[in-house]
Amino acid sequence: MARTETAGAVLYHPPVKRSVEIAGHKTSISLEPYFWELLRKAAEMERLPVNTLVARIDADRIQADPAPGLAGAIRLWLARRAVEGSGG
Repeated sequence: MARTETAGAVLYHPPVKRSVEIAGHKTSISLEPYFWELLRKAAEMERLPVNTLVARIDADRIQADPAPGLAGAIRLWLARRAVEGSGG
């Protein structure tokens, strides 16, 4: 069976847990490799470290009622970015 690859990451792959630092605190986020790649590219395009971009997304998400989980908020942020045409 062939694997579909997009943006340098296998598209259909289980989530991968990675640590990030938000406001001086480490936390783990589980995202599929495709979303990690999109997040890395978004941070690069905005000339920010990934941790800084995740902190910005986190600050936005906690304003929502009810606030989604951080991984879901990152996926939604990336989807909105792609739809709005800044998805690279």
